[in-house]
Amino acid sequence: MNPRLPSLFISHGSPMIALEPGSTGAFLQRLGPAIGATFGRPRAIVAVSAHTTARRPVVLGAARHDTVHDFGGFPEALYRLRYDAPGAPDVAARVHALLGDAGIDAQNVDAGGLDHGIWTVLRYAWPAADLPVVPLAFVPSQAPAAQFALGAALAPLADEGILVLGTGSVTHNLGLLMGAAGRHPVDAPETEPTAAFRAWVHERAAARDWESLFDYRRRAPHAATMHPSDEHWLPWYVAAGAQGRETAPLRLHAGLTYGVLAMDCYAFGASAQALAEALATPH
Repeated sequence: MNPRLPSLFISHGSPMIALEPGSTGAFLQRLGPAIGATFGRPRAIVAVSAHTTARRPVVLGAARHDTVHDFGGFPEALYRLRYDAPGAPDVAARVHALLGDAGIDAQNVDAGGLDHGIWTVLRYAWPAADLPVVPLAFVPSQAPAAQFALGAALAPLADEGILVLGTGSVTHNLGLLMGAAGRHPVDAPETEPTAAFRAWVHERAAARDWESLFDYRRRAPHAATMHPSDEHWLPWYVAAGAQGRETAPLRLHAGLTYGVLAMDCYAFGASAQALAEALATPH
């Protein structure tokens, strides 16, 4: 019997990661095989992305998902990329039922589409695009504790071979990408506020200081600068909630682009350490 799957939060950063993988793309290329070797191939992925939001949770239960190019002003090559993947209507129904059991008013719709926060990640981890995906839209106006509760409703999925994936960014202020000479280079040195915020997250997560993490807006250094709006950070709490408070979130990857976009990735749950060890094993 395969061990219980961890849940994951992946920082996807700019859509350009699909063309310029960098260290995070290289990490994701190792991640899919490491999950397969440690836990077996997931039955499906329930994906909570910063770019798929709604006024109440909505499960996208289509049998097939097309690639959504939900961005503008990027090279034409980016718009030619495709990651069309199967859906899983049965898993969507299960997600909807779990949310209902937890008292969460949600909707299950026969609609689909993978935003770039989902497909730019999955194209590296599972490039064949044959693993079923169920996007779950979340409510970005709800507080971190409510996002954690949304994830907690999904906790049974880990024992059913279904991976809960949050995708966003540990820091996300696009206004900081531009300097006097234009956009910062992708390898620009890290700014002090970015370093302070991501270090705070790492330290508070390792200490299982959930109360501080839930209240990050007041307690974390430079929180409003790193997240003028926090839709890119909130999926972290959904992924965390899917595994509960008992084990400390584990940072699997620490990355950075443009000096200000943190690309850190986390795993949650008792089996997160096993995944970290698999990732550290040379193949």
